[in-house]
Parts: sequence; structure tokens; C-alpha cells
Amino acid sequence: MAEDNLLVKIKEAREKAKKRKFLQTWDLCINLKGLDLKKPDNRINLEFQLPEGRGKDVKIAVIADSLATKAKESADVVIRKEEIDPLAKDPKRLKNFVEETEWFFGEISLMPLIGKTLGQVMGPKGKLPKPLPPNANIKTFVDNAKKTVRIKATTTPVLHIPIGTDKLDDQQVLNNLNSLVNFVKEKLPKGKNSIKSIYLKLTMGPAVKLQMKL
Repeated sequence: MAEDNLLVKIKEAREKAKKRKFLQTWDLCINLKGLDLKKPDNRINLEFQLPEGRGKDVKIAVIADSLATKAKESADVVIRKEEIDPLAKDPKRLKNFVEETEWFFGEISLMPLIGKTLGQVMGPKGKLPKPLPPNANIKTFVDNAKKTVRIKATTTPVLHIPIGTDKLDDQQVLNNLNSLVNFVKEKLPKGKNSIKSIYLKLTMGPAVKLQMKL
């Protein structure tokens, strides 16, 4: 019954959203309570792999040396070792590249160089590369990253998380929604008692309040 009610709410949110020619995103808003974010230990910085995926493709880049050839089979962009310095010396290009790329991976042997040359731009954006071990299955890393979203609350007690696009059907949205809320609940200091309210909306639609059994 609870799932039926949520499906009704998802349908309502979909119908209330203005139709647009672009792909709209499902935005999940979780309002938190009793969480003092002035304390670093209470700040939230998590990642979660949506079971139904994000409903769109996202750009993945790999910065590699010996793994560069293999990386080209899976990644959208591959930056070779000799391309790191020229990229770092072109701040505008680097900034644009970081903004348009969702996830970065770096060959583990290159991580010190990446941190030294690109870290000042990548770090503040929360996009420092994840290290790739020497025998990494790059395709698995890339495929998982394309389904992964960030969950962050560092200054205000609100989580805004994309859980798909309007390309997903209602049941897929529900699967992502339930999985993510359960994941967040388990990570909060007081579990479900740290959640004040939950809303769902499409990009061009009003927020619909969800009554979830936590």
C-alpha cells in the first residue's frame, strides 16, 4: 500500500511538471533535523549507486599512463600523462573540463601529480579523481560511476539529490527513491529521526511532499 501511495505521488509530480523539450531531472529533497553541521563529523558527503541508473549518460574521464589504451575502450575522455601539464596551464579549459565531467578516475601512480597540478581546481568542485589500481577493470569502474550520485550536506541541513530523469518510468523512479532514502537513513546519526520531510519534483514542476514509512 505504501508503494502504491508513492507511485501516485510520483505520477502527480510528473503530471504537474511543465513539458519541456529538454530532459528533466527528478530532484529528491530530504530535509534534515537535529543535525549540527558546524561539527565536521555531522557533515554528509556520500555517494550512492542508483539501482535503475540516472536515466541519462554522464561524462566520465580517466587520467592515465599505462592504462590509457585500455581506458579508451570505456571512458568518454582519456587524459594521458603528457597532457596533464598543458591542461593545468590552461585554466579556462581546465575549469570547463571539470565542470562538464561528472566523475574522474586517475591511475594510482599519477595521483600525486594530479593532486599537485590539477587539484586546486578539482578539489573545491569535489571532483578529485578516484584512484585506479594497476589491474583495474576500467569498464566496471566507469559503468558504476555512470549510475552514481553525490549526497552532500555541509552548510545547510538539506539534501538535494538527482534520482533520474523523466526518461525513467514511475516504477524505476520509485526503485531509485526507496533505495536512496533507505541508504541515507542508515547513514544519519539518528536514523529516521534525523529526517524531517521528503519532497520530490521534476525540474520544471512543483515539489510534492512524500509520506514515506521510514
